[in-house]
Amino acid sequence: MEDEKLESPGLQAPLHNSSAPRDREPDELANLRKWQEQRLERKLRGEYESAVLHLSELINDNLKSPMRISSVRVEGAKNTRQSFLGFLINPFLANEDASDLESLLRTTRYISHRLQETDIFQHVEAKIERARDVLADANDVDIVFKTRERGRLFLNTSTELGNNEGSASATGRIRNVFGGAETFEANVSFGTKTRRSYRASLGAPLTPDLGTYGELIAYGLDRDNSSWASSTEGLRGIKALARTGTLKTGLHEVSYEAVLRHIRDIKPTASVSIREAAGQSVKSAISHSYSIDTRDDRIASTQGFYAKFFHEFAGLGGDTSFYKTEAEGQVSRPVSENVSFSLAARVGLLHGVGKSPLFPDRFQLGGPLSVRGFKNNALGPRDGPDSLGGDLYWSAGVSIISNIPRRAHWPIKFHGWVNAGRLDAMNKNLSLQDNIRDTVSKPSISAGVGLIYRFDPIRMEVNFGVPLVASKSDGTRKGIQVGVGLEFL
Repeated sequence: MEDEKLESPGLQAPLHNSSAPRDREPDELANLRKWQEQRLERKLRGEYESAVLHLSELINDNLKSPMRISSVRVEGAKNTRQSFLGFLINPFLANEDASDLESLLRTTRYISHRLQETDIFQHVEAKIERARDVLADANDVDIVFKTRERGRLFLNTSTELGNNEGSASATGRIRNVFGGAETFEANVSFGTKTRRSYRASLGAPLTPDLGTYGELIAYGLDRDNSSWASSTEGLRGIKALARTGTLKTGLHEVSYEAVLRHIRDIKPTASVSIREAAGQSVKSAISHSYSIDTRDDRIASTQGFYAKFFHEFAGLGGDTSFYKTEAEGQVSRPVSENVSFSLAARVGLLHGVGKSPLFPDRFQLGGPLSVRGFKNNALGPRDGPDSLGGDLYWSAGVSIISNIPRRAHWPIKFHGWVNAGRLDAMNKNLSLQDNIRDTVSKPSISAGVGLIYRFDPIRMEVNFGVPLVASKSDGTRKGIQVGVGLEFL
């Protein structure tokens, strides 16, 4: 038997890890590295908190130290006019007596917020530096804002669903066009009912607090009304408006509009009334609207209310002269954790001044967005296959909205509703009170159930409805009805 050869292990470097993976020994170097990182993190966090505490104490101890603003500089605003920056900043310097550090910091915060509200800047950082002016006193300082502007150009193409029609559109936007937070936007779209439309607008702030905006708009569209009025309507117009406030606190809008309307492409089956309405007309009108919205959700609210009031007077030139007023509102309340109740109503009155209102100015009512269970614009006076519109209308709806059991997070909701409304032409032989009494006392009523789908920013409904009460001239729609839009009854 041969002698066994003894072999000694090879030489290894100092501190070499001699363990095999099966030994499951801890990696001491990894543990040491992790401990060092945690220790450094604790140290840095402690130093940061200490620095913040020290700075806070330093500022609090010197809030009443005399200090005065020598100048305010905004750096990085390459595409923004200095005159516009002064338009925003000077009111703070005039109204604020910055004589100490506390008032100076307050002014700095206000100016920073105002610059961010313009939507021009992506980043705003404030610094306080010693005054550059050689004639400045020892307590004078400069406030310097380091800014970075947002991109100026935006282009988007999309397909959209809204107000019971589909469309494809392209939108271009230029921010800060002339260096004063102006926004120019142009849009062109092609759709199923609005065959083609274009819109160009230029908006800008009118006041230093950015609470009032002005806007100039040029627009045009061609709308297919053949399903209910045997024609096509073309609009070409301009509009100037001023808007102030917010929806939460109350939004006012005053505007002037001049628009050329053209009723054309009359179908062979069109009624005499539509044929008489064919041709061009010009409307020149001023209007005012007030809106307030405290709802927690615009699409399927569970609490809060919404109200809007609209007034329009036409007759400053043009072919038509009338006064029109509308009001609408909605109140929502929770019934239980998964069920909410909603009550909505709309009313409108159109009164001709010196002449009867033209067909394009009259109200239309009916359809999945207004009174469900009826065809689009199918309530009110008719001439054969065509809806002629009316001068007086009202509509109201009660809705119960419920989450799907065990699926409250789903965007689909159950929906039960009862709608009522009526649209009439004004009877000149009766007083206004008698016309209103007749309209209110003879409602068309429908009821149904369905599903609501949240497709932000629009709402889609699939309902099964049944007309319960209808006038002889109303176009009813029993069965499945689909509605897609922004505003529902």
